[in-house]
Amino acid sequence: MKRRNFLASVAALSLFVSDAWATKKQAKASTAKPASASSKKKGASGKPARKSGAKPDRHQKGKITYRPQEPVAHTADDPVIERPPQGTSASRLPPVRAPEPPSDWRTYEITTTVSLKNRSGSSKLWLPLPLNQDTLFQRTLGHSWTGNPANSGMRRLPDGDLEVFFCEWPDGGDAKLQLTTLVTTADRHFDVTKRTVAPEREDILRRNLQASNLIPNDGLAFQLGERILGRIKDPVAQAKAIYDWVVDNTIYDPSLPGCGTGDVRRQLIQGQYGGRSADINGLFVSICRAIGIPARCVYGLRAGSSRLFRGLGLSSDDATHGQHVRAEFYVPGYGWIPVDPSDVRRTIAMEALSDRDSKLISLRKILFGVWEMNWIAFNLGTDVILPGKNSAMPFLLFPQMEPSGTRYDGSNQSAIQYSIKTRQVVL
Repeated sequence: MKRRNFLASVAALSLFVSDAWATKKQAKASTAKPASASSKKKGASGKPARKSGAKPDRHQKGKITYRPQEPVAHTADDPVIERPPQGTSASRLPPVRAPEPPSDWRTYEITTTVSLKNRSGSSKLWLPLPLNQDTLFQRTLGHSWTGNPANSGMRRLPDGDLEVFFCEWPDGGDAKLQLTTLVTTADRHFDVTKRTVAPEREDILRRNLQASNLIPNDGLAFQLGERILGRIKDPVAQAKAIYDWVVDNTIYDPSLPGCGTGDVRRQLIQGQYGGRSADINGLFVSICRAIGIPARCVYGLRAGSSRLFRGLGLSSDDATHGQHVRAEFYVPGYGWIPVDPSDVRRTIAMEALSDRDSKLISLRKILFGVWEMNWIAFNLGTDVILPGKNSAMPFLLFPQMEPSGTRYDGSNQSAIQYSIKTRQVVL
């Protein structure tokens, strides 16, 4: 065969092969049928197609597509209680068993004395009371009072989170009251190996996902939560990451009055984090709520000495300045888990310890999941409207007095003459 005839034959053959290959591809595309909605999807070989999110086959031909990764953080509108991440502590729930009650209890007697002299006109007084419902770590045994008020008694707010002692003196003159309460407590421990708690009521969980006037659950709080969590999915690990961040990035300021203002919104706007217990633990609660973990502040009173650090308890029987705010968060199966990042920062400030001190490192681990119950929980209330009042206050932890229509807060002791004494008793 001559050379030119050979080249012509090769060119004709290549054109034939190209046309045949194009015709074959077009036929495949036109005859492909969509998989039935009621049957499993199958590949060209008849085998079940890969599930969404599975690892790609290294030998698979063609372009490989990946499902977009789901966001790690939940939100207050899409909380962990609605859609717990699969394979995490919140999704592996064993049968519910009755939790074992503590065996070591201690009982405190708390005596609040109020004395006002040379009053003019009527006066009203509100005193916060310990939790009105018994828990595994605290039980209120009873109240008694003496004095000269015209009307007195205990009042419970409609949501049940707060109970107060309310009394009033309609005329001028001296006002006297002494209120005594017996409370028994047991140390509270969180055990990550035990998931034995029955589910909390849904209305309570919803309430502790909502924002309050000073504790937001969106915007800057959510953005901060996303930066803290990264790729962490487990709710307990998420809360631990938030706890660690709050400990590392806040400053305890003992110069502030009372337990601080609890204004988390201002902290987030200014980018300056810290204050006292209502501020630091309130920040923890805000970030937890923003990423969909129910959380709440618990307002209470130090009632005895501490076995951990001297500054975390009373050094005498005087508890007049012993008010302190703690926090807890909720995970399905575990229930409410106690934390106290504020007391870690308080210890650093009061004991002048470095962040690498071995005692401080141990305390930091302990206060995620443990409450030393030399402290008595009073209430969970936020945006509190006192009986007989119309305006709300951020929280109730100090005595409130209203002589002649002007309200005074007990965090300013020069305005209200009162004292709180505690002692441990044996029943």
